[in-house]
Amino acid sequence: MLRKLLVGIAAFAVLVAGVGTARLVLPRDDAADGAVKQLRYLREEIEAGADHDAQRQFPEGYFFLNVLYGLTWVQVGLEDSARAPEAALQARWALDRIKSPDGTAPFDPSLRPRYGVFHAGWTNWLRGGLIALKQSEAREIDEYTSASVELASAFRRSKTPYLQAYPGQAWPVDSTIAMASLSLYDELVAPRFARTTSAWIAAVKKQLDPETGLMPHQAAPVVTGARATSQSIIHRFLVEIDAGFARSQYEVFRERFVTKVGVREYPKGIGGKGDVDSGPLLLGISLSATAVTMGAARVQHDPLADQLGREGDLIGLPVSGLRTKRYAFGLLPIGDAFVAWSATARPLVADEQPELYSGSWWWRVPWLILLWLPVLVLLGLIRWRGRRRVHGYADRKPQCAIPGVAGAADQPDQTAASG
Repeated sequence: MLRKLLVGIAAFAVLVAGVGTARLVLPRDDAADGAVKQLRYLREEIEAGADHDAQRQFPEGYFFLNVLYGLTWVQVGLEDSARAPEAALQARWALDRIKSPDGTAPFDPSLRPRYGVFHAGWTNWLRGGLIALKQSEAREIDEYTSASVELASAFRRSKTPYLQAYPGQAWPVDSTIAMASLSLYDELVAPRFARTTSAWIAAVKKQLDPETGLMPHQAAPVVTGARATSQSIIHRFLVEIDAGFARSQYEVFRERFVTKVGVREYPKGIGGKGDVDSGPLLLGISLSATAVTMGAARVQHDPLADQLGREGDLIGLPVSGLRTKRYAFGLLPIGDAFVAWSATARPLVADEQPELYSGSWWWRVPWLILLWLPVLVLLGLIRWRGRRRVHGYADRKPQCAIPGVAGAADQPDQTAASG
């Protein structure tokens, strides 16, 4: 009975190891195709209220789920022009939702720009993405222009390069996205904000985190050191503003935060606790920052993107059908939104960056050992059980009650005795 149980477990282990090996070594499916399946799933979830559920879990849950849905469609449409009309339709739907009362509810309308730089920056980047698809209307270009002018004016009046997202609170990542939307405008509509972006880069270089040389995580009310949850997004957008500065910053980030098993929330050698942004930390690793770093690596032409994508397919428990795809059995739609956005990341206007590293095959080896070691252990147990049974039968002496038949030699000869 035990042997049959071990055989069944071993068969399942072989199946798991085989699927995992395929995900590690075989050519991956087209990222856009997989993203479209995730987007179908996300649209169904959003229409069922997943964005409102996310808002109860995260400070910007509603906004993030919708804006990432729209931005992923933009990236899919730019990758495949045949999908551009649908991408524009879906991006416009997402844009309307983040501009709605539900989308603006967590933000302060008295700030400049209106609703703060977090809402203004992401929203303006989505507006620019819609223009990039070449499916926009004249009124949408006018709206993009007026929002960009408001952003640029707020940056020019500010004494710091980092505008407020909430009253008295500022995070450099939010201003990076907003500034990237101005660079996008210059390329897509008309050159207008080059002086603003240049002044912003110069100011940023004077206020880097002294510990890492990277942009800080928070700028107000206090300045805090660099963290991966913000760095992973910063490096997704900084390349659109200044490609040279972006590459030098990304190389430092890769050195200080990226490990063989994921992306640390805090720099190597520095400890810290997780929070609502990073999620729980596993030996210092942030799963959310690891997923988003895949997008940063893609825009930097870093083979790390392929590694992180394959590892996500290995441990993220993806379930893929004919129409939809979801990770972690669909338990956290906002996680799927970040994965889909990162898996299709691409510069919208920046030139393709030179490959950062040639890449290596060896990172797969520990995963392959982890996959196949249980199989080998189980096969060893099955073989050991089989040999034990064989030896057990060999050691037993056969019994027989019939005189003169093999096995009866040790019995007294009752006939002879009676004679």
